Amino acid sequence: MACAPAALGPRALWTVAWGLLLLVPVPAGAQRGRKKVVHVLEGESGSVVVQTAPGQVVSHRGGTIVLPCRYHYEAAAHGHDGVRLKWTKVVDPLAFADVFVALGSQYRAFGPYRGRAELQNDGPGDASLVLRNVTLQDYGRYECEVTNELEDDAGMVNLDLEGVVFPYHPRGGRYKMTFVEAQRACAEQDGILASAEQLHAAWRDGLDWCNAGWLHDGSVQYPVSQAREPCGGAGSTGAGGGTNGGVRNYGYRHNAEERYDAFCFTSNLPGRVFFLKPLRPVALAGAARACAARGATVAKVGQLFAAWKLQLLDRCTAGWLADGSARYPIVNPRTRCGGPRPGVRSLGFPDASQRLFGVYCYRAPGAPDPAPGGWGWGWAGGGGWAGGSRDPAAWTPLRV
Repeated sequence: MACAPAALGPRALWTVAWGLLLLVPVPAGAQRGRKKVVHVLEGESGSVVVQTAPGQVVSHRGGTIVLPCRYHYEAAAHGHDGVRLKWTKVVDPLAFADVFVALGSQYRAFGPYRGRAELQNDGPGDASLVLRNVTLQDYGRYECEVTNELEDDAGMVNLDLEGVVFPYHPRGGRYKMTFVEAQRACAEQDGILASAEQLHAAWRDGLDWCNAGWLHDGSVQYPVSQAREPCGGAGSTGAGGGTNGGVRNYGYRHNAEERYDAFCFTSNLPGRVFFLKPLRPVALAGAARACAARGATVAKVGQLFAAWKLQLLDRCTAGWLADGSARYPIVNPRTRCGGPRPGVRSLGFPDASQRLFGVYCYRAPGAPDPAPGGWGWGWAGGGGWAGGSRDPAAWTPLRV
């Protein structure tokens, strides 16, 4: 006669189930689309109480940050080994993406957080998460959930990034991008779509832009510091209130049909942006070769904005950027450099075949400069610029 297996208690079943979850891969799409429901039992002995930091924690791209979370738990009857710690990121109002989960000595990080996320483990009751090599995509709200069998509690932590918001439209002109195209355009220029909070902070810092753009949440807004008739009217009010400007809000739009510009956000640069002035102005293709010969690439728009805002790059000379636009950064305003306010000036999208400017280059950290010191640019063999045709493909660095 076969013996029936011994029945497992509720705690043992719960522990086995979560041990299996840590070992089974979860598809990325399932993580993102999952709806989150939290059940909390109050007034029971052994209840869990979670505390997180008020306000925001602030980091920058490439930094290391601790998302603080502590919990109080009457562990006399159960012990801390049966406590499950789980971190998720809010990706939509009711949708969460898994970040990190731990149960006793078992733990797992998910998706882009693998190799970057770990528990701080600063004594009993510490559920704080250490996040290394912070990326632009890490910006947002995180939930710290602590569970013991059927008792749980959760707290929220907001991760903010130091950086800069910049308006963007591609060569095709203004109001040409759907929401998805705006996301792609920001990514191509070393950024992400800005949040409404980031745009509002930029407005408070003086951003004034009279063209509506997509934001991360699918809304369309624009900041006006100086109220005027073409930008919502001199008597209009925005998020800042009053008649002296504000953030005008079109609300949530049809992101697959309607077309606007974009407001992008970028953060600290790991490398360096510098201006390269050839012996003569160059076309865009020649600018790319010039940067490559210096161990660099043509800078993206977001990289130039970050260098202006965070590295205080100031140069009153227009240069090519990777998207084919020509811009220059001004920290200290002067009359001959575009007016009384600091910012990144834009000359639009000139003809890429014309030899008009120098170029802003970006060199990644650790990349060597093959031509340190005095190097210029031209054609080997002499002859100057005036006599005969010159093949741009033969352009080469020359010591001067």
